[in-house]
Amino acid sequence: MSNQFSRSFWFPLVFAIILSSGIYLGYNIQESRSFYRHLTPGKNSNPIEETLKLIQANYVEDPELNKNYDQIIEGILSDLDPHSYFIPAKDMQSVNEEMAGNFEGIGIEFFIVNDTIQVVTPIPGGPSAQLGVLSGDRIIKVNDTLVAGVGISNENVVKKLKGPKGTKVKVGIQRNGQKELIDFTIQRDKIPLYSIDANFKIDANTGYIKIGRFSGQTYNEFKEKLTALKEQNINQLIIDLRQNPGGFLEEAVQIISEFLGDKDEIVYIEGRNVPKESYKSLSGGSFLKGKVAVLIDEGSASASEILAGAIQDWDRGVIIGRRSFGKGLVQQQFPLSNGSAIRLTIAKYYTPCGRSIQRPYVKGHGEEYNHEIEDRYTNGELFTADDNLALAQQDTANEYFTKVLHRPVFGGGGIAPDHFIPFDTSYINAFSMQVFAGGWVQEFIYDYFNKHTSQLNQYKSFEQFENQFQISNELYQNFISFCIQTKKAQKAHLANDRVKKEIIFRLKVALAKQLFNSNGANYVITKHDEAVKKAIEVFNSKSYPFSK
Repeated sequence: MSNQFSRSFWFPLVFAIILSSGIYLGYNIQESRSFYRHLTPGKNSNPIEETLKLIQANYVEDPELNKNYDQIIEGILSDLDPHSYFIPAKDMQSVNEEMAGNFEGIGIEFFIVNDTIQVVTPIPGGPSAQLGVLSGDRIIKVNDTLVAGVGISNENVVKKLKGPKGTKVKVGIQRNGQKELIDFTIQRDKIPLYSIDANFKIDANTGYIKIGRFSGQTYNEFKEKLTALKEQNINQLIIDLRQNPGGFLEEAVQIISEFLGDKDEIVYIEGRNVPKESYKSLSGGSFLKGKVAVLIDEGSASASEILAGAIQDWDRGVIIGRRSFGKGLVQQQFPLSNGSAIRLTIAKYYTPCGRSIQRPYVKGHGEEYNHEIEDRYTNGELFTADDNLALAQQDTANEYFTKVLHRPVFGGGGIAPDHFIPFDTSYINAFSMQVFAGGWVQEFIYDYFNKHTSQLNQYKSFEQFENQFQISNELYQNFISFCIQTKKAQKAHLANDRVKKEIIFRLKVALAKQLFNSNGANYVITKHDEAVKKAIEVFNSKSYPFSK
């Protein structure tokens, strides 16, 4: 289950503990008092351990230190690099589920509109889909308890619907056109969290695969989708890694092996206590000769950068988009006794030609580090290729050369693309920000879909939908009226031609998602995507990917 309709451009601030010294009001208490217990430091003790033991032994009340351990650990880690962090015990299950690639529940995507749980789509193959739960259904009751109109939160929905495999939950569903609630008793099961967001043919020769993250099943998913596309006779492939935060290194290595020769170096890691270890491509790649383009942006990190860096360093394909995030630090997860864990940086990633992916940081300055992406926006890097290139070239000591064509590439902060695509802000103003940030497009389309399901079902494929369905001016005006009258939008006069074009586009994308899940939505997006257009242009050029 998820409630993801928009992507975040900024990264959360690292929590830190500020320790300040105070006035020791009881300093002159006589140490000879019989109840005072001393601490004799051991040979291997340290001030932190000594302090905790002193507090436990001597504090006037029960200090309940267990409640503060999480904050203490967070404080220590915040003084290291920006990617070493603490995972509280309460978050471990969701973190492990995401990385494993599955969770246990009823298998729906939902969001809350008008204080009602709305089913965006049942996850294919999940128990809800198998029982006949449909997109557009509204969940009114859970186990005979009313959940509509009671102020339920996303978190509480998850608590009520997720649960161990084999357990059952009863839901009362309101369906458009039916007066009575429909009762479903759903047996929870293991639900896959797919990491491939979309896969389809764009044209006769070109396939498209969008990877959302690198989880424990990503390679198996990717291999299945690539095989299916090859059976449709593609000889060009676009791999979309935009806004992919990374994940398991091993999954990325297996995917890259589909494109490189046997035992070509993909990445190596090295750290203070980690000797150099090289990861090389595996034999049996299935797409060794086809053309490849990798799409990246400022949200592409870690394993995404490893994939893009290997393709670039071996001159195996073309990198298109904007400079990637710049996360080249390797974390290992260590469990703690209370069920929590820490992810500690143990090494750094290096691309085949030797460049570090990691952008600069100052220890203990996590807030500044996390604002670096915002700085790219304000300094203009996201908008002009010249600024992007200048930033990559500012330190000539970070110049390297690709393995085959010996083209110059640069380290010191992410992967710089071969072809730059600027960030489009032409449709952003005070009105459009309300519309898009508020999720009003999805809310409006959800209602429209419920009222026009029979007409929309005439479209049997997302290709047919993209080619034949158009957002009418009447539908657009109805949406604007919805924004003004229902959502009380301000500054509607700013809905100029560019904003109108973007709204119409997003209305169609949202409707495609209701009809055909994320595959349909992404198909509509790619038909208007400048990075995708550039990839096809490069594929069709005589000098693909580069000439010496």
